[in-house]
Order: sequence, then structure tokens, then C-alpha cells
Amino acid sequence: MFKRSDNTVNFGSTLPDNGESKQNITEPVTTETPSSKYAGADRRTLPAVIGASIRIKGELFGDEDLIIQGHVEGSIELKKNNLTVGAQGSFKANCRARIITVEGKVEGDLYGDERIVIKQSGDVRGNIVAPRVSLEDGAKFKGSIDMEPKSAKSGASQERVSEAIAHGGTAKNG
Repeated sequence: MFKRSDNTVNFGSTLPDNGESKQNITEPVTTETPSSKYAGADRRTLPAVIGASIRIKGELFGDEDLIIQGHVEGSIELKKNNLTVGAQGSFKANCRARIITVEGKVEGDLYGDERIVIKQSGDVRGNIVAPRVSLEDGAKFKGSIDMEPKSAKSGASQERVSEAIAHGGTAKNG
């Protein structure tokens, strides 16, 4: 009745036909278990998650996408990857990532190589540097926004951004 190998469950039903005899009809129903959902997925495609009860102080560097549901203090650098600050998440840090999405609370400067999105539930206190910036209706923001692509992409600017992230300061133009 249950086949685990292909996650298919057969339910037999009995329906009368024209001659009032009963005939057994089997219909396949596909089910998905939590373990089968990611069974074929490559671990590198799934984001790392800092859970709601986790608190981290220090520097975070990585080569994979990251979701923060807990609290981080320090600096975050995910140059080629995405950072999402979940609705329960918060951080007090300067951050650099390819794409940054904020649904929670951030206190620090954000440097996005592609874009930064502040969702309706997001609260950002700090400066934003990215070629594309989106603030949803209802989002809270206090700081400055620099959308000049040369500021986020130029070599000199990248050095200033990396120094600012490492030392907990802000990048200065010029």
C-alpha cells in the first residue's frame, strides 16, 4: 500500500459500475516528506541560517547566502552572495554583500554590489551604498543613500568599504 522508494501512496477505492458489481480503482497520490524536499538539492544552493536564538559577536565571512533570524554584532562580508535579515533578525554591524534584503532591524552601514531592499517590516539606521535601492512603503530608514555605481564598484571605493567594515567605521568619499 505504501511505497517509500518513490514517495507515492496508493489509495484503493471501490466504485460500482453499470452491472452493480464493484471494481477496485487505484489512484496514485504523491507525497513530499521534509527529507525528500532537499534530497536532490546541492548543499551549496541552500542558504546558511543563523537561528532566532543565536547571538554572534565578531566577523562573519562566507561564500554562501546567509539568512539572519538571530542577532549579529561585528562585521559581515559576503561579497559574492546574498544576505537576508529576517523579520526576527537584527544586526549591529557594517555589511557587504551582493544583494541585501532587510526585513528585521539593522544598525550599521550596508554596501550592496547589486542592490539593497528594505522590506515593509525593515528598520535600518545607517548609510546605504548600492547601484539599486528599494524601500517598501512602511519601511523605516535613517541615514544616507549613495546610488552611484562607481561608489560601490570602483577599486578605491572597495578598499575604503573593506576598511570601514573591518574597523567598524563608515566609508568616506574622496
